[in-house]
Amino acid sequence: MSTEKTYFFDKPRNVRLILRVLYAGCALLFALDFVIHRHIYHSWENLWGFYALYGFVGCVLLVVVAKWMRTFLMRDEDYYLRREQAADGDKQGGEGRDHDAH
Repeated sequence: MSTEKTYFFDKPRNVRLILRVLYAGCALLFALDFVIHRHIYHSWENLWGFYALYGFVGCVLLVVVAKWMRTFLMRDEDYYLRREQAADGDKQGGEGRDHDAH
């Protein structure tokens, strides 16, 4: 028998249970959209499922913008290591001491 600790999400049955509860909650909230009266400020808010659609489109746009920003913000894997080595080289060259490994 394994001595490794098992966590709640390690069991596929628990993951399926959480997903079913999430889907049921989403369906319930969508169904309540037909019943509950809302005080709206814009005519678009009167559409059924508007907030679900608005949230989904917002998340998709967030991912698309993040992928675009990645093209000019992303650095090489060893970017910080190279900067640290360059800084350590400057310190070491000026002081003449041996460098201790990190």
